[in-house]
Amino acid sequence: MNDPGLNSLLKWGVQNSEASRNEAAATEQPPPQLDVEALQRLITGVSGPSDAQLMQESMQVIRNDEAELEHRKTAFDNFEQLVENLDNANNLESLGLWMPLVEQLENDEAELRFYAAWCCGTAVQNNIRTQERLLVVGAIPKLVRMATSDAEKKNRKKAIFALSSSVRNFQAALDAVVSHMPAEFKPQNELDANDMESVDSLINKLRESV
Repeated sequence: MNDPGLNSLLKWGVQNSEASRNEAAATEQPPPQLDVEALQRLITGVSGPSDAQLMQESMQVIRNDEAELEHRKTAFDNFEQLVENLDNANNLESLGLWMPLVEQLENDEAELRFYAAWCCGTAVQNNIRTQERLLVVGAIPKLVRMATSDAEKKNRKKAIFALSSSVRNFQAALDAVVSHMPAEFKPQNELDANDMESVDSLINKLRESV
């Protein structure tokens, strides 16, 4: 049992048994106080903050310009692991976290741009609902700029990953990506989002440029 509160609750139960109360009376020691919060967690079956709370708390740290960069990166790493879960990725919309995430794609700090692109790519993998949201919140132009012109190679690679995830089997996103591509990357022929070879003709060209 790793929850200190629940450990304390167990200890309280033992020390407040009949024998323990008699012993406490004999030694004139007051009985320990009940941890009400721990009792509530035991009753509800909740042992800690929900994923939704963790996502919101992580984003608060990410957006805090006064927080140390390492702390913001750690928060972003935690956020990325959380949105690997399909339900958590879908909850980005209801939690109001899409816009704060997309804003980080243009952060002056390169490391934060990297994590933002990573999270976008993770959240939209094989998920039409989140692919639609990424398009609606205006992330595509930002990701295209990052993929084609970011000064950091690893950022360009991560943005390409996000674009690749966002366009597969979703024609609207693919059309948006093509429309924002610089001339040197624009395909000559129309691309089909349901044809992986067609999609890869663009994505591989981007990868080869890095």
